[in-house]
Amino acid sequence: MDALHDLLTHDRIALGVQAHDWRDAIRHAGGLLTSTDATDAGYTEEMIEAVEVNGPYIVIAPGTAFAHARPSGSVHRTALSLIVLTDPVSFGHPSNDPVDLVVALSATDPDTHLAAMKTLSRGLGSGEIRAALRRASSADEVIALIDGAAERPRSLHDEETTRRETHAPSPHTGETVPSKGLILTVCGNGLGTSLFLKNTLEDVLDDWGWSRYMTVEATDTISAKGKSGDADCILTSGEIARALGDLGVPMRVISNFTSTDEIDAALREIYAV
Repeated sequence: MDALHDLLTHDRIALGVQAHDWRDAIRHAGGLLTSTDATDAGYTEEMIEAVEVNGPYIVIAPGTAFAHARPSGSVHRTALSLIVLTDPVSFGHPSNDPVDLVVALSATDPDTHLAAMKTLSRGLGSGEIRAALRRASSADEVIALIDGAAERPRSLHDEETTRRETHAPSPHTGETVPSKGLILTVCGNGLGTSLFLKNTLEDVLDDWGWSRYMTVEATDTISAKGKSGDADCILTSGEIARALGDLGVPMRVISNFTSTDEIDAALREIYAV
């Protein structure tokens, strides 16, 4: 958990925050990055612009948004911040609004934050933990909740689903279209929400016993268009799917990037298992 603790420090957590709208919420989360010398103030506006351009794809789970933008000169160091709003605000997401839990990421490169993101996605992957974070009374409690969730093994919630999938064929058996062994998860920048989706997808593949056969790559919209021909399928948000258009491979929209059940259902449809 050290990687997460290095990025999500106590002074980058704020509870009981009042925001007028989604832009104000991002400004509060971004302000914690700026006040701790992780970014210039301009980076916060870049996070807002990402939503204005791409839509509310950063709303990754019910009530939860993950704000971020591309690495830029406004980023001094890789860091995370987290705020809990007193009153939720609408981002315009069709199923996950309203939002009262906002995490913000500043990244200097695509790789530094990967270990921390794995821990964070495990922590935010539980609706129970997200609810507990909203009730938290201190930064210590927030960090302890995320740590505790990350330490527990994660698997599909439906025991019947897991039992049936124990005997599923590998994607290379030839029972469906031959697999190329690659799945893309896509967001606007390739280093934030797509990583949440990648981490949850990898948990499903682990549960299926397919991890040895498959590679999951988190990428951005531009790169996805070039890599789509090498992939079995693409998982992404509704907003990004519309921006990508038809790339000639199966594409599935995922509403809750932390839901193993939703991703399990999408993969079953794609691979006909």
